[in-house]
Amino acid sequence: MIKIYPSILAANFMNLAKEIDSVSKEADGIHLDIMDGVFVPNLTFGFPLIESIRNYTDTYLDAHLMMIDPDKYLERFAKYVSSITVHFEAVTHLHRIISKIKDLGCDAGVSLNPHTPISFLEEILPFVDKVLIMSVNPGFTGQQFLDLTFDKVRKLRDMAQKKGYKTEIIVDGGVSVNNIKKLYDCGANTFIVGASIFHSSNPSLAIKELKKVVESFE
Repeated sequence: MIKIYPSILAANFMNLAKEIDSVSKEADGIHLDIMDGVFVPNLTFGFPLIESIRNYTDTYLDAHLMMIDPDKYLERFAKYVSSITVHFEAVTHLHRIISKIKDLGCDAGVSLNPHTPISFLEEILPFVDKVLIMSVNPGFTGQQFLDLTFDKVRKLRDMAQKKGYKTEIIVDGGVSVNNIKKLYDCGANTFIVGASIFHSSNPSLAIKELKKVVESFE
């Protein structure tokens, strides 16, 4: 089943409650892009805002930690979110961090930058719930989709299926009605979408249209 997680980074922070309400009916969760200004060249938001979002909604909160040393903050994130994804490129002891995330009661994921090979995940794949493939270079919203993503999704799907893993395959960056069906056919089942949802005149309808593109061909 296809899932859409709107990225709150693309929302209007001056009217955040209304923005959350605008997607709550159709979205399968809300994606939180946590950037530290070190691992990626941007800063986003921290625990006060995350706590406020959690206090406002009981929806699935999906935290994507684009930061170095994420293990220092896992306990605090786990108080508010449902899922924590860390970057392969940002951690040294990945298995230890994935195990800790699960021990804290959250779904555990690993993310790959566009030019990090899928083959690097072979040993960690049995332990993760999800893999997030970046289809843009992380750090900013509204970037152009990189076509190399299609092949990466296929490789990950084939790797997971060969071993019998039910890995959630996520694509983040530049997802639109023009490429979501092909990404789904390649093996992705969850999509992080920001600007094309929150910058539309009807965010709820934008989510429905994305799902319709895929489901109408099933």
